[in-house]
Amino acid sequence: MLKLHLSSAEATADLARAIAPLLRPGDVLLLEGGIGAGKTHFARSLIQSLLLEPEDVPSPTFTLVQVYDGENCEIWHSDLYRLSDPDEAVELGLEEALETAICLVEWPDRLADLTPRSALTLTFAVAEEGSRDLILSWQDARWAERLKDVIGSDTQDGAA
Repeated sequence: MLKLHLSSAEATADLARAIAPLLRPGDVLLLEGGIGAGKTHFARSLIQSLLLEPEDVPSPTFTLVQVYDGENCEIWHSDLYRLSDPDEAVELGLEEALETAICLVEWPDRLADLTPRSALTLTFAVAEEGSRDLILSWQDARWAERLKDVIGSDTQDGAA
């Protein structure tokens, strides 16, 4: 687990842009936190840095899923807030995307048993004056290795 304090929206975007080049097909980022915690801002910044051609990156709150073309694979951004059953995620095609695309999943609790054990979880919380606190956690040891160059050598076993 790794705890970070992000002092501004730009610091959140900078972190997203730093993590983006580390991602590979089949990587899943689970974005947790309340409404307004910074999940979509992080996702938007990460996705825009991976796009082949610049384009608008709207929140998938109403569409549930937005799909983008990345250099090596598709990038899926999903907001599962309105789902009531994990089977609805399967109907969206998310189960296959979790294996083949880079996936950013807001409200990942809606995945239930579909949640990949290899995912990186980012838990956002609003702090003072527009800043955010972020906890990164993981079970797959590859995340500690990947993140150490971006965040520093303080990464450790990410399991909470």
